[in-house]
Amino acid sequence: MTEKSITTTDNNKGWFSRFLATVEWLGNLLPHPVTLFAILTVFIVLLSGFLSWLGVSVADPRPEDAQTASGTIEVVSLMSVEGLHWIMTHIVTNFTGFAPLGTVLVALLGVSVAEHSGLLSTAMRALVLNAPRRLVTFIVVLSGILSNTASELGYVVLIPLAAMIFHSLGRHPLAGLAAAFAGVSAGYSANLFLGTIDPLLAGITTPAAQMIDPNYVVGAESNHFFMIASTFVIAALGFFVTDRIVEPRLGKFDESKSTMVLDEKAMASPSAQEMKAMKMAGLAFLGLCILVALAVVPENGVLRNPETGGLKGSPFLKGIVVLIFVMFAIPGFVYGKVAGTMKNDRDVIEGMARSMSSMGLYIALVFFAAQFVAFFKYTNLGTVLAVEGAALLIQLDLKGPEVFLLFILMCGLVNLSLGSASAQWAVTAPVFVPMLMLLGYAPEVIQAAYRIGDSVTNVISPMMSYFGLIMAMAAKYKKDVGMGTLIAMMLPYSMVFIVGWTLLFYLWVFVLGLPVGWETPTYYQP
Repeated sequence: MTEKSITTTDNNKGWFSRFLATVEWLGNLLPHPVTLFAILTVFIVLLSGFLSWLGVSVADPRPEDAQTASGTIEVVSLMSVEGLHWIMTHIVTNFTGFAPLGTVLVALLGVSVAEHSGLLSTAMRALVLNAPRRLVTFIVVLSGILSNTASELGYVVLIPLAAMIFHSLGRHPLAGLAAAFAGVSAGYSANLFLGTIDPLLAGITTPAAQMIDPNYVVGAESNHFFMIASTFVIAALGFFVTDRIVEPRLGKFDESKSTMVLDEKAMASPSAQEMKAMKMAGLAFLGLCILVALAVVPENGVLRNPETGGLKGSPFLKGIVVLIFVMFAIPGFVYGKVAGTMKNDRDVIEGMARSMSSMGLYIALVFFAAQFVAFFKYTNLGTVLAVEGAALLIQLDLKGPEVFLLFILMCGLVNLSLGSASAQWAVTAPVFVPMLMLLGYAPEVIQAAYRIGDSVTNVISPMMSYFGLIMAMAAKYKKDVGMGTLIAMMLPYSMVFIVGWTLLFYLWVFVLGLPVGWETPTYYQP
């Protein structure tokens, strides 16, 4: 379905349709994310030269041992000889040293083995197709959330499968599509397992936090506890919205408006061979978990911090990306070997290469995002904006936990036009992480709040990369479906998720005082 057809399908004159049209128009004004970062990088160069010429500076908020000799932070110009030299000598290292690049690629190599062997697809089908009838909706949403370790699999496999399952049960297939779409996209950041999104975001948060504290490091596991809890809350909320709001509103399914014929083969339960392979993969995963536990749980465990004996700063947490790779790659290969989808090392390499071949756009995006982040840090613009922004919030008496409500809402609104999680965070983290750190909040908590806003509006954003695909799937069951129809169907998920997830965040962080991840603080103390 072309962009033009999506834009013009729904021409209702109501305020909601006009609002959606405005969102799409504004989003279309934005250039491609790669171009956007290139423009922003050039803008940083020009702005740094102008503000440096004006002599803009702020008091240094960092710890005494990290402060400048003058006690102030001045804007450093890139429009100077020294600036030109820095640009010429750091372009390559800005790119190669950008943390999300290596961590995401390493994690994806492991996930690609499990995906290419068929393990993830079989596990998804087994989970959904064998669910009790009363729990089908809950399992569909939960499966969507869990599929985020390999997001394309959720969009390509689970969403059409969920529509067919609802159809076979005599329920409206669009309700199944909506439930799966909500789990995969609106619940994007939640998961029981660490995935590629965790090291990606942590790699962007770390340099932002180091504008205030040069030694601060945010690990991939920094939001794990909160995201585990979020998984079940989002699944429950998705179940409620689907069964109580979306499906009743859709009414009875009209077969005459559908072009979809129920495909029994696509809904076939995993074969005996696939189930055997999945059991063997499960045993391999269990064995790996036992080995990791033996290296972490004992006080003298080899993966504990050798200096303190604790987990904080340990090789276990610092090497969590390696564990993600191993935990997917080995069970994936075991599954492939038993199922017959992988016979030797060549098949494993082919699976890895296939995933890497699809990462060209990501690498191009990372190159320019890395320059933007590095330029922003070098010029001190991020620190200056953060100090001034924090001062403004204090003057407005917005330094308490309520500041996160505005932050989450802002992230959700920005996400309507800039759908990429990494692209949006690369732009906003250098400003908001230091700003909220100056108000006393830890970067890990700030990142957790960002993940809420970044997720919940995915399903109502015309700029979301899979939006056209979902439109095409929905059109198979309702020929006259339009963009407004789809967004109106998904809007209740966004509204309920942002309220419920934000309440969970406040309860978890500020009422119960629980850490959002492994040994992570709630408050930042210099």
